[in-house]
Amino acid sequence: MKFPDHLLYTNEHMWTQAQPDGSWLAGISDYAQDMLGDVVFVDPPKVGTAISAGKPCGLVESVKTGSDLHAPLDGKVIEINESVLQSPENLNDKPYTHWIFKFETSDATQASTLLSATAYKALVDA
Repeated sequence: MKFPDHLLYTNEHMWTQAQPDGSWLAGISDYAQDMLGDVVFVDPPKVGTAISAGKPCGLVESVKTGSDLHAPLDGKVIEINESVLQSPENLNDKPYTHWIFKFETSDATQASTLLSATAYKALVDA
């Protein structure tokens, strides 16, 4: 199981990363994709949708189950990764390369509430 140090994580098994332009990427963690099994469908939040930290904003379905996507921070969705919609199995192969949605945050200070790689590993190992 991988926990890249350059990412921040949520208790709901999402990862996020600030981009140079001030936007943020969001995807599911390696742990999440492993628990889900073979991902077959992704229903991301729509572009323009307001998202609230910790609240459901989309869905990932696998052959086993469905799981809500939870917003990492407050903000607004500005882009969807179309390649993930067309090939959702990419989330299983490379969960940290294949982001699901890009957003602008309305409060970047919320990032201080997210988990480091070490803290997230401790959470999933508990």
